[in-house]
Amino acid sequence: MSEVSKNSLEKILPQLKCHFTWNLFKEESVSHDLEARVCNQIEFLNTEFKATMYNLLAYIKHHRGQNEAALECLRQTEELIQRVHADHAEIRSVVTWGNYAWVYYHMGRLSEAQVYVDKVKHVCEKFSNPYSIECPELESEEGWTLLQCGGQRNERAKVCFEKALEKKPNNPEFSSGLAIAMYSLDDKPQKQYCVSVLKEAIELNPDNQYIKVLLALKLQKINKETEGEPLVVEALEKAPCQTDVLHNAAKFYQTKGDVDKAIELFQKALESMPNSGYICHQIARCYRGKAKQIQDTGYSEVRRNREKFEELSKYAMDYSSKAIEKGLSPLYAYSDLTELETECHQTAFNRELPDTERKQPHQGYYNLQEYHGTSEDTPVQQHLKGLSISTKSTEKEKMKYQPQNAAENQLPQNAPNSWYLQGLTHKLNGDLWQAAECFEKELGYLLMNSPSGISRFFLPTSEPEEGSEKVSQGAESSTLGEPLDS
Repeated sequence: MSEVSKNSLEKILPQLKCHFTWNLFKEESVSHDLEARVCNQIEFLNTEFKATMYNLLAYIKHHRGQNEAALECLRQTEELIQRVHADHAEIRSVVTWGNYAWVYYHMGRLSEAQVYVDKVKHVCEKFSNPYSIECPELESEEGWTLLQCGGQRNERAKVCFEKALEKKPNNPEFSSGLAIAMYSLDDKPQKQYCVSVLKEAIELNPDNQYIKVLLALKLQKINKETEGEPLVVEALEKAPCQTDVLHNAAKFYQTKGDVDKAIELFQKALESMPNSGYICHQIARCYRGKAKQIQDTGYSEVRRNREKFEELSKYAMDYSSKAIEKGLSPLYAYSDLTELETECHQTAFNRELPDTERKQPHQGYYNLQEYHGTSEDTPVQQHLKGLSISTKSTEKEKMKYQPQNAAENQLPQNAPNSWYLQGLTHKLNGDLWQAAECFEKELGYLLMNSPSGISRFFLPTSEPEEGSEKVSQGAESSTLGEPLDS
């Protein structure tokens, strides 16, 4: 293809309505969690939604540099559209053809890119527009894609579904999309309005078990839990293996206080999505909540139930570690930043030290309290009061606390979670003092960009802060655009 034709193609491609022009995310922000969720949706969603998910998966594969895999996903999309939406196959294919054109363009296969540009043009010209058309099906496709990507895109998704419903009121697919978008945005006012939208969506689409659970969660938030629970029970009976139903039902029971039921459902969801760092994070929160119930009864009760408390705390830390290993940001896995500090101090204080040496809390804890701007006794602080360590350590302990060699202080600063992972290694090896030091350094890196300068309390003076960055992967939204809770 001539250079002139290539220039022409580059002017046309941005006009196509498809994933490459919807401003979904930057290449470096595509999480493995998002890809896992999309694959899970393909497995469990009704057939009519699978084409949408294959289109998004193709875009994700392209961002991973897997263009041949992206083309295969687009072929799957075409087959599904022909099978499920035969009456509107041309309109439904416009987004897919646009994605084809972009992928072939990036592969340098420009003549094939032009073929799909021409396909789009052939359809759009029927609507007096050469490369783009406004129709409810395309608005819905964009809306579902934005919801799956979540975050700030939920507002745009809401607008897409509202525009689609203007042209086709009472459409079950569009109504369901609007209801989920409203749920995702419902940290803002108009909670009652969201409930009515969810109820309307269920009336139009009574087989959508996911929306039933969202309605139950919303009723729970407005103190109508007893009205919502039968919806959760019904959804679990009719969709016992659907991951988004399991995950949100677990959240319902977690909020209700039935933490054991929540853990059971989260773990069942994890079986379908074993690489989900987010679900591991939720399980960790459940175990942490159970440990906190014991902790809140007072230190004497903790001592009486020490074995159970340590078991629950270990489960919580293990699942937090799994969440990070599966790509979740440490700042998210340890969402209030005190949890990593707790890991640090529990590691140090689990050593069998004489009671007389448990005198003063570790200064790093108070540094963190200074960062949070509070002097109140928190549960962590109450726990540390009983488990604090004397500054008068023996010479042998001081030697153990020192890094084994100079190379340890020269770990690559851009390695994701490097100090945290090394801390886990030391902990497993029984080198608890060195583990504690590594966890503190991890905190320093996580807080490095804080304007308060808190990181200086955790990073040794020999650690250069200037220009160093931690590479971490942000948490994506949950299934179908549901916002993630911390």
